[in-house]
Amino acid sequence: MTRDQTGTGAFAMRHVRRIGLLSAMLIVLAACAVRPGDGSLQISDKPLSGATDHTVLVATTRKRAEAPATIFSRGRADQLDHAIATVSVPPTHVPGKIEWASIPPGDPATDYTLRSASYLDDAGFVAALDRELLKRPKGQRSVFVFVHGFNTRFPEALYRMVQLKHDSKLPQVPVLFTWASGGNVTDYLYDTNSATIARDGLERTLRTLAASRAEKINILAHSMGNWVLTETMRQIRISGRPLPQSKIGIIAMAAPDLDIDVFRAQMERMGKPPKPFVILVSKDDRALKASNLLAGGSGRLGSYQDEEELARLGAVVIDLTDVKAGDAANHGKFAQIAQAAPELRQALSSLRLERRVGTTETTVDAVGNTAKAAVTFPLKILTAPITALSGR
Repeated sequence: MTRDQTGTGAFAMRHVRRIGLLSAMLIVLAACAVRPGDGSLQISDKPLSGATDHTVLVATTRKRAEAPATIFSRGRADQLDHAIATVSVPPTHVPGKIEWASIPPGDPATDYTLRSASYLDDAGFVAALDRELLKRPKGQRSVFVFVHGFNTRFPEALYRMVQLKHDSKLPQVPVLFTWASGGNVTDYLYDTNSATIARDGLERTLRTLAASRAEKINILAHSMGNWVLTETMRQIRISGRPLPQSKIGIIAMAAPDLDIDVFRAQMERMGKPPKPFVILVSKDDRALKASNLLAGGSGRLGSYQDEEELARLGAVVIDLTDVKAGDAANHGKFAQIAQAAPELRQALSSLRLERRVGTTETTVDAVGNTAKAAVTFPLKILTAPITALSGR
C-alpha cells in the first residue's frame, strides 16, 4: 500500500469516526424527545375553546407527502411548492413551548391543532399573501420568514413557525420556508445537501415577497437554515439583481450551524450589509459542539467567541448563554425569547446608529445596557459594527 493510500484510508476512518460520534452525541441529546411522524397533521374540527388561530403561508423544496395527514415529506421536490395552513394555539400555552397532541388531531383547549391546510400553486401563493397583507393596516404590512434548521420534520417546522408568531405577538404575516430535512439525527449529510439545493427556492421566495405588497421582509434562520440563508444572500448579491433595501428589515441568525471560515468568505464576497445581521449565539450549545466535531474543529458561527471580528464583518451579536433552554442541546434558545421580540426589536430599532468612535468596551456597555433595560431575559448585545447610542 502506498503512502497516499494509507493517508487516504486514515482520513476516511477519521471521518467515519467523526460521523459515528456525532450521531451518538445527537441521539443522546434527542433521546427524551417525543416527535411527530407521518399522520400527525390530522385536521381538527373541534370548537376552539379559547384557542388562537394563526394562518401560515408555506414555501418549500420538500415533496408532497403520499401518507395522509402529513402534507410534506422528507423527500426533495423538483421545484418550489407552496401551501397554506391554519393552526390553533391553546389558551394554556406556555411561551417557548409547543403543546403536541398525544393523539392526533388533539384538543384545541390543550394542544396545538391543525384547523385547515391546502396546497397552492404559484399564483395562489401570491394571492394568499396579498390577502393576508391587506388584513393589516398600512405601516404594518410586514412579512416574517422563518427558515428552520437540521433534523426538522415538516410538522415541527410548521408548529415552530406558529409558536414564534404567537409568542412574539407581532402583526407580521408568517411565511415558513421549509427545506427537505430528513428529520433524523443521522441525516446530517443528507440535510447539508438538501439545504444547499434549497438556495434557489429561497431566492425565488424572497423575490416573490419583495415584489408583493409587503413593506418589510424580516428573516429568522435557525441552525443549518443559516447555510441556506447566507448562500442565498450571497447568490442574490452576485446576481446583479439585489433585493430592494427599503424592504429588507431584520435578518437574524439563531445558533447558526455554519463554518466560521465559510461565513467570513461569504461576507467578504457580499460586502458589509447596509443593515447589520443579528447573530444569536450561546457558548453552551451542545449541538454546535457536535457539528464542529464533524466539521474538523474549525468552529461554528453560533458558538464563535470573537465578537469583534463578527462586528467587523457586519453583525450585531446577542449572547443567549444565560438564557435557559427548552431543549437538552441548548440549541433552540431562540424559541424561548420569542415573547421578548417586540421589546428586543424596539431596543435595536430605537438606537441612534453612528460610526464607531470609542473603544469596544464603551460600545458594548452602551448597547448592552439599552438591551437589558428593554427585555426581561438575561441576554446581552455584545458588540456591533457601529456605536449605538440611546435615541431618547
